[in-house]
Amino acid sequence: MGIIPQLIANSIIAGSTYALVAVSFNLVYGVSRAFNLAHGILGTVAAYMVFFLAEQNGVPLAAAIPLGIAAAALAGWLLELYVFRPLRERKVIDKVLIIASLGVSVAVEGIVAILFTNQYQSIANLIPHLGILKVGGAAVTSVQALIIVCALLTLVGFWLMLSYTRFGRAARAIADDEEVAKIVGINTPRIIAFIAVIGAAVMGLTGILAGFDTGLEPNMGFLLLLDGAIAAVVGGIGNIYGAFIAAYLLGFAENFGVWFVSGEWKYAIAFLALILCLLFRPQGILGRK
Repeated sequence: MGIIPQLIANSIIAGSTYALVAVSFNLVYGVSRAFNLAHGILGTVAAYMVFFLAEQNGVPLAAAIPLGIAAAALAGWLLELYVFRPLRERKVIDKVLIIASLGVSVAVEGIVAILFTNQYQSIANLIPHLGILKVGGAAVTSVQALIIVCALLTLVGFWLMLSYTRFGRAARAIADDEEVAKIVGINTPRIIAFIAVIGAAVMGLTGILAGFDTGLEPNMGFLLLLDGAIAAVVGGIGNIYGAFIAAYLLGFAENFGVWFVSGEWKYAIAFLALILCLLFRPQGILGRK
């Protein structure tokens, strides 16, 4: 097994994980204009729901995984309904929305730590036949291959929804100008709430897949969001296609970067990419000025 093929495989896996976070983050941001720092905690909620149901109570994975995704979707809907919507209706500044979402994230992370402790938890044993695939000289687990497939399917699904459905066209209209969308009769609160549920469900799926791949910790959602949000900004905040491209660029930059320096510099590489983007192309790769 060569080091270069494995680095490429690791970069694609990391990029796929970041893409799931970044695309769902940008989808929600596009219609709500809320830089939601609680988006990552939805992945934690889903992952620990699977852990609670399947590991601690013996519920089959076929039921536990959908219930975990549903828990994240419900949490995203409640967050939109009782936090972001009331704040938007009061015309608060963006900084208040950011602080509110950060407060929610910290609170939920603390609740998870109280219920399940801060100890690392593994749920990989719940998959009885976790195989290793050999692709081009690189080793990839079946969960990692599923992460790649889910990232591609999510992008295609979002593209089809936004391009060819009435709901998607309404969401794009809100993203362009919410006030005009209201004038032409679009039920903007309802559309934004549905988008929040969809984004939360994708984040929940991401948290579950990451849990199977690397394990569970209460702060796992924040760590997922860190790279995902950077990819979202680098790609163009609010643009799901730019976020998808930037996620893979960030995955390659981190994995090839830590080949030359210590793995502890991983997040330094990500933030360096963010700083360079803000300096030379603040609108992002595919963002509008």
